[in-house]
Amino acid sequence: MPRVIHFEIAADDPDRAIDFYKQVFDWKIEKWEGPVEYWLITTGPADEPGIDGGMTRKGEMATGTENTIGVDSVDEYVAKIEASGGKVVRAKEPVPGVGWLAYCEDTEGNRFGIMEDDPEAK
Repeated sequence: MPRVIHFEIAADDPDRAIDFYKQVFDWKIEKWEGPVEYWLITTGPADEPGIDGGMTRKGEMATGTENTIGVDSVDEYVAKIEASGGKVVRAKEPVPGVGWLAYCEDTEGNRFGIMEDDPEAK
């Protein structure tokens, strides 16, 4: 059964948002060394329940907080989403060294990501 594996926070001012989440929740937030401007958020120890996330600059495709759900196949779940009345708002694309990611909307207009693990994604 697919589960939420990641959350993402969109921020107008990432430095200000980073300070906020560090001060309030003591989260560890570090700049990702990937091909896009992104920060990785660690919310607690790996041996405790919970998920980690990321932060991006607010923009056309990043407008609030979104959850990402882990799936075996992005292509398979895109088909299921569309067949069930949802839609793809950002097509499948690689996250180098991590996997394949697409952003979708449910029937109520709520955005979420689906991620297929694939360290070979380029």
